Amino acid sequence: MGSDTETEKKKAPVALAPIAKPLAGKKLCKRTLKLVRRASEAKYLKRGVKEVVKSIRRGNKGLCVIAGNISPIDVITHDLATAGTTKRPTCCVLVLTKPTKGEISEEVKEKLKSDYDQVVTEVAEATSAMF
Repeated sequence: MGSDTETEKKKAPVALAPIAKPLAGKKLCKRTLKLVRRASEAKYLKRGVKEVVKSIRRGNKGLCVIAGNISPIDVITHDLATAGTTKRPTCCVLVLTKPTKGEISEEVKEKLKSDYDQVVTEVAEATSAMF
């Protein structure tokens, strides 16, 4: 019998959207998920297309994480505000640089800031390699 790592390697490839480039590697994916988890706990996160679009239009800044296997792709590429009115599962989140409500402790804020900066630098490196 094979081990878990062998079965993971044999998984069928996921159908990716044509705009899903650059795709996050394993290490960057783990760091991004860790950042999203911490941001969620500290109320630094906007979930779903509708909330993300509303937040961007209001001038909030942050890192937008979009799923690479969205179907139909028009959810992201066409009119985001209209697509956000449907009851679809969350396909994008926005990690904000400032909290929406309340204050958090300095320790949590520093951890979040360091994680955020690290992910943003790695994403910038990955995208600069494309162009």
